[in-house]
Amino acid sequence: MPRIVYLDCYSVNPGDLSWEPLRALGDCVLYDRTPADQVIERAADAELVLTNKIVLDGPTIRVLPRLRYIGVTATGYNIVDVTAARERSIVVTNVPAYGTASVAQMTFALLLELTQHVGHHARTVREGRWSASPDFCYWDRPLLELAGLTMGIVGLGQIGREVARLAVAFRMNVIATSRRPAAEAPPGVRIVGLDELFRTSDVVSLHCPLTPDAQNLVDARRLATMKPTALLINTSRGGLVVEQDLADALNAGRIAGAGVDVLSVEPPLPANPLLSARKCYVTPHIAWATRAARGRLLEVAVDNIRAFLQGAPINSVA
Repeated sequence: MPRIVYLDCYSVNPGDLSWEPLRALGDCVLYDRTPADQVIERAADAELVLTNKIVLDGPTIRVLPRLRYIGVTATGYNIVDVTAARERSIVVTNVPAYGTASVAQMTFALLLELTQHVGHHARTVREGRWSASPDFCYWDRPLLELAGLTMGIVGLGQIGREVARLAVAFRMNVIATSRRPAAEAPPGVRIVGLDELFRTSDVVSLHCPLTPDAQNLVDARRLATMKPTALLINTSRGGLVVEQDLADALNAGRIAGAGVDVLSVEPPLPANPLLSARKCYVTPHIAWATRAARGRLLEVAVDNIRAFLQGAPINSVA
C-alpha cells in the first residue's frame, strides 16, 4: 500500500470526522501539526503528502525521493511550489468549492453582528442591564436594516455569487466587480467598476483571490473613497487589505465598521492593529470550518487520492 503522510490534519478534522476512508487508501500517518524543521523528516518516505497550510517549497520537494503526489486540503495552493512539482512530474491537487455555503454564511454573520450588535446586547442583558431598565427595551448602538442598502461584492466566483444570492434575499441592492461579461451576472446583480463599487456601497464584501494585482487592494486611498457609514467585510484573504490603513480608518471614524475572518499573518501577531481597532470584529479564520464544509473537504481529498491511484487524477493544479 502507498505511504500517505498528512502533515497538519488537526484543523480539518479535530476529531469529529472519520479517517477511515483515507486510511483505506494506504499506509496512512497523521500528524496534527508539523513544525517547519520536521517536514522533510516526516515526509521522507511518503509517496503521497497531504497539507493544509504546511509549505512545500522547491527545496523541500526536490529532496523527497519517493514523492509522487501532493494533495492540498484547501482551495488555495500557493503553499506548494507547483513549478518544482512539475519538474519532477509530481501531481498536485486541491479541493475546490467545498466551503461556498459556509463562507457566504459567515459573511452575513459578520455583517449582521455589525448591524444588529447581537453579541453586545446579549452580554449587557446577562450583566443585568435589561432587568434594571426603566423601559421595556433598550439599544445603545445603531441598528441597521439591510433592505435597501447597497452591497458591493468584489469578485463573482462561486462564493461571491452565493453572497449575492443571499444579499438579494435580504432585499439589498447588489453591485459587483467581475472579470466575466456583465451578461453572466446573477439575477439582481449589476456589474460596475471597482472605484464605483467602493464609492457607492454601504457594505463592501471581498471575495477575490490574493493575486499579485489584488495584494493590498484595500488601502488608505481606497478606504478614503468609501462612505463614512460604510462597512467592510473580508472573508477572503488577509493580504487584500492594508491592515494599518483599515485600523486608521476605523479609529478615525472614516468608515463605520469592519468584520474580518482573515488576517495577513495567521495566527496574528499581538500587535496587529485590527485586534484593537474600533468597531472591528475579528474572527479566527473559521468561515470554512463548519462540520459540513470540512466533511465535504475531506471527502473530495479522499476522492482526489483515489483518482490519482487509479491513474486518472482529478482537481489537478500541477
